[in-house]
Amino acid sequence: MSSATPRLPLAAALRLGRPSDIWFKPALSVVVAVAPPNLTLLALGRLDLAMYTMAGSLCALYAHNRPYAARARALAWVVLGMLGGLAVSLVTASLTTNAVVLVTVGALLAAAQKTLCDATRIGPPGNVVLTFISSASLFAPQTLAQVPGHLAIAVAAGVWAWLVGMAPGLVRPHGPERRATAHALNAAAIAVERPEDDRARAAAAAAVQAAWQSLLSAGARTPARRALERLVVRAEVAFSAPADASAARLRSHARDLRGNGPVPRAEDDPELLGIDVELAAPARPWWTRLGPLTPLAVRTAVGCALAGYASLALGVGRPYWALVTAASLYQANLTLTWTRGVQRVVGNLAGVLLFAAVVPLAHLGPVALVLICLAFNFGAEALIGRNYWLGSVCVTPMALLITEFAGTQEPGRLITERVADTVVGALVGLLAAIVVTDRRAGDRVERALTAVESARERVARLLAAPAPHPEPRALPAARRALATALVDLRATVDAASGEWWSRALPQERVVRAEQAGHRTLAATVRRQTTGKEGVRP
Repeated sequence: MSSATPRLPLAAALRLGRPSDIWFKPALSVVVAVAPPNLTLLALGRLDLAMYTMAGSLCALYAHNRPYAARARALAWVVLGMLGGLAVSLVTASLTTNAVVLVTVGALLAAAQKTLCDATRIGPPGNVVLTFISSASLFAPQTLAQVPGHLAIAVAAGVWAWLVGMAPGLVRPHGPERRATAHALNAAAIAVERPEDDRARAAAAAAVQAAWQSLLSAGARTPARRALERLVVRAEVAFSAPADASAARLRSHARDLRGNGPVPRAEDDPELLGIDVELAAPARPWWTRLGPLTPLAVRTAVGCALAGYASLALGVGRPYWALVTAASLYQANLTLTWTRGVQRVVGNLAGVLLFAAVVPLAHLGPVALVLICLAFNFGAEALIGRNYWLGSVCVTPMALLITEFAGTQEPGRLITERVADTVVGALVGLLAAIVVTDRRAGDRVERALTAVESARERVARLLAAPAPHPEPRALPAARRALATALVDLRATVDAASGEWWSRALPQERVVRAEQAGHRTLAATVRRQTTGKEGVRP
């Protein structure tokens, strides 16, 4: 076993990154999704029902990087998942007021939400929004007779959120695929400029893999999507054989993908694409990823339950805040969990100060309250891409103000309870992450290594076979399998490297496997582009 503990950085956890290319899309979407339902409730004098409209409206935060065909399915599942968690919470709240039982149910829901979000790879904001709604609903006074009506309100808001999420497709139907392809081209350009940088090459491989996944889930292969496929091939060829590539040309192609202009031309190469092979291959079911997530599910359940119980022991009136704080921490490994804990605490404490500054304005009337909450909705999504703590500065006062939809609260008590629950949730949640170890992280690295080595050997055998090969599609399919295995290996190693108490990883073997794998990918590029000058980037 390794006795070394992972580095637990402070300054790096708070460093601001560059904003996302589409930071304004989720920010505007959530405002458009939240405003009409809440303003309708305001006009009806029923802001006390806003928690149920928020449950549906906040679904608009999801799936902004997915092509619209895939986004339609993903958003529908998010809405159903939100409604499922809300239904369990409302029924439980109507059957018991025992706080220990409510916290226990909330912790189990949080673990299920975390596991399903990670297994389906739904993407930001992940499980946190689902857990916030279900946990808060557990502590909302409820009767069984009220549950259907409250769920109906959430359904209506969820349908509206689905429409908001799909609306940009009317203006820019290929936008997500174009962005994914541009990102792959830019990442490949960096790898071309740094041919000895293994990290740059791994990042380019991951970006290309993400672009392929985007195109594969986009639906019908329109002429525009076929042109994007050929550009992804350019990126793939470039980082595999950087000596023959032009970083400037790759970046030029990426810039040309902005807006709705024509996709830059790149000569077709059906053999190299192998896209038909990918489309014919069955997708890996999401439930096959549940097994490796078991330690994370246990961490979440234990950490959230203990955080809620500790909050109850301290006499805090809203233990679900501590539960949600703990649920927000859990990432792929201990190092990332620590980083998220630092970000959560700093962001929440700064957010409490912001709440204290704006609460006098919010108390001017319900209109001011709704408008300020909308502003914080926008700010949270606009800033969270730069760093989680910066977004939390807006999320915290928004969460505190939402409690006032049902009636004015005493600000001093809200601030005290929020600070206490933040500290308790972070400390207990981190403790659970330390105690509940993932001792199989090393096994997953071994399996990923074996997969890379097997995939590389298959490609090498195909390269050694005399041409023409009886199965012309075999090499493109094997090459894509090797590229996928290399991306999975790097992600698995990165996750395991930050895990505490795991055995020492075979780093030298990992480096050798990655280098050999990328050399083999480059060899396939040289084989497939021989005599085909048009596909050279």
